[in-house]
Amino acid sequence: METKSRCAIYVRISTSDKSQSTEMQIKELTDFAISRGFDIQGIYEDKGYSGSNSNRPMLKQLMQDVRDGKVTHVLCWRLDRWFRSLKEVVNTLNELTELGIIFISLKDGIDLSSSTGRLMANLLACFAQFELEVIRERVVSGLENARRHGRVGGRKQQIDIAAVVELRGSGLSMSQIAKVIGVTTSAVSKTLQKSKKLTLA
Repeated sequence: METKSRCAIYVRISTSDKSQSTEMQIKELTDFAISRGFDIQGIYEDKGYSGSNSNRPMLKQLMQDVRDGKVTHVLCWRLDRWFRSLKEVVNTLNELTELGIIFISLKDGIDLSSSTGRLMANLLACFAQFELEVIRERVVSGLENARRHGRVGGRKQQIDIAAVVELRGSGLSMSQIAKVIGVTTSAVSKTLQKSKKLTLA
């Protein structure tokens, strides 16, 4: 007897304001799951977390359940409800594929059980690499311009927090960011910690 597909649904809104709700996301994803004959194992809902926040408890729980083999399919309403960058999209889809999990993003038309969906995933990988190169070029260009005008260097150097966060979000390690910006890895780490405090404030 064929085992019924077990799916997990992930939804998110970036504010805890009661005027906003995940209700629409849940309804559309639930209807889709039922239409495909999926057995819904759980709805993982993060409220009040921005897309740039990687510390989302229900997303972490979902990924743990995926790795524990509790589901066969993962559904989300749209890519930006889950991912912070194209790089993260590609890395996560690669992991899910290796685990034998089918990922579906309803509004983006991505379904890794189909050849079209797999083609879209490959295109996203290309775009992710392009995005990374553009970010690197923009940040390096900005730093070189600042140096030419005497705004970078010496003990009083100010690290561009937005640039560090953007590079980190694009998938660079802290040591790689340090090399691009020309500071120590420790300085990058402290800058990222500072950005988290500013986000939570």
